[in-house]
Amino acid sequence: MEASAMIHESYDVDVAVVGYGPTGLVAASILGGMGHRVVVVERHPSLYGLPRLTHIDGETARIVQAAADVDMALRATQALDSFKYLNADGEILVELPWAGESCGHPAHISMYQPDIEDAIDGRVRQYPNVVRLPGWQATDLRVLADQVELTARPTHDGAPPPDAPNVRQVGIRSRYLLGADGANSFVRTALGIGQSDFGVDERWLNIDTKVLRPLPKRFNHTMLFCDPARPHMFMPIGQKRQRFEFAALAGEDKDLLEDRGRAWQWLSQAHGLGPDDIEIIRQVLYPIKARMADSWSSGGRVFLMGDAAHTMPPTMGQGACSGMRDAIALAWKLDLVLRGQATEALLATYEAERRPHARTIVETSVLLGEVAYTMDPVRAAARDEAWLSGSMSSPPPFPLIGTGVIQTTDDDSPAPSAGTLAPQGIVSTPDGRTGRFDDVFGHSFTLVTRMGTDGLLDREQETFLDGIGCTVHTLFDGDVRSFRDEAGTYTRYLEEIGADVFISRPDFVVFGSCVAADLGALIAQLRDKLNYVGLPDAQKLAATR
Repeated sequence: MEASAMIHESYDVDVAVVGYGPTGLVAASILGGMGHRVVVVERHPSLYGLPRLTHIDGETARIVQAAADVDMALRATQALDSFKYLNADGEILVELPWAGESCGHPAHISMYQPDIEDAIDGRVRQYPNVVRLPGWQATDLRVLADQVELTARPTHDGAPPPDAPNVRQVGIRSRYLLGADGANSFVRTALGIGQSDFGVDERWLNIDTKVLRPLPKRFNHTMLFCDPARPHMFMPIGQKRQRFEFAALAGEDKDLLEDRGRAWQWLSQAHGLGPDDIEIIRQVLYPIKARMADSWSSGGRVFLMGDAAHTMPPTMGQGACSGMRDAIALAWKLDLVLRGQATEALLATYEAERRPHARTIVETSVLLGEVAYTMDPVRAAARDEAWLSGSMSSPPPFPLIGTGVIQTTDDDSPAPSAGTLAPQGIVSTPDGRTGRFDDVFGHSFTLVTRMGTDGLLDREQETFLDGIGCTVHTLFDGDVRSFRDEAGTYTRYLEEIGADVFISRPDFVVFGSCVAADLGALIAQLRDKLNYVGLPDAQKLAATR
């Protein structure tokens, strides 16, 4: 719901969200869909309408699936099969394999960001419990023991509001506040939270284009040219657009770089392209930084997400992906706390889980940038030799969730499969439903087993799983909870991990797995890790009536 002309002087809600980019959009949609009262404050009067990110992975596509009509959001995408690094002579130094599938989607996807934002925003607008305040700037923030107080004032085309006593303002009281307001976060600054700097300070010119006629096939790939004279790259933006980028050299003037004539000169010299081939729709010089907030929360009431918590070079294409992971990971934890199912201690696991995951991605992105973007000819020659000879060290593996709400062994280390991503396959049910698992069964805690469920769980276990919104499904034919595994996705997965059961979280992270005899212990550990307290007294009383 958009407040529009019906702006109230005050709002009393469960969660306030500051910022309505990809991270804030996901948070508002997930929390709104869970039925919580949400107010979103966004300084810009409308969605940006142009792409900034161009790549998401399969996990992030599944997050979009939870927050929107994913088929509408990804209607103009294409799967990416590789990421190629080339030297100044055009030789392939390394080709990262990007083909395959993850979470029921292509492992890597080239997409048009406005389609995703429009789709999530469309879902948010369907929720009467979510109020959007576009064109309003957060100006004051107070964190109290049991709530957060936020003041917002109207902006003029996104510019900061004047500091004058006669300017209209709204007050928002919320149990929790999420700062998803970007790298220059008001929320982070208002809380006095500092940042750790990873020492990256670069500028790149971004040239986004609309394709007017078919381009050579090489432009269907993501290619980074590691040329010490001037590193540059190109990548598709979905199906009908193309991005070109090049590094700004020291001392180059911003206005000259953003001059349209400079862009056409570069496109002609580097790629042989002109106005008959493409139309420039966006040209901007942007800074590349790598920073992380020293703390992601304040008083257990305010939480930072996305670029407000961490920024990184684009070398892995994981900036927005990481922000959307933040949003869904925090949303389901807030849901359990707001519904009285878990204590507020659960919220401390948000940063405990997400910080090391994001930090690994930031550090790997910095490392790749240092290697690929060097403008030192000597270092570049040594790099080329190392890559071409096969002696270059491989980057670290993509991180998993290694702490928090995951199954652990006796020495508190992650159990096998815990912290990995749960699969998503096509399923069908006896009542005729067919589709992706999440679309058929919902985005919640999930227990999947290959055993019959009659007598599998005792009454206390059933009550607990029902309380946290966990659905139970079995591959066992003829069971009341059975489903058909159309492509064998779940059968193969359980065989690969050597388990009879796995439990996954609403953010698709596998809590843990076990053989049949250990199911009671697995559920007990989940209950403990969630800081579960059960239904509030009022709900218990209502349930007995």
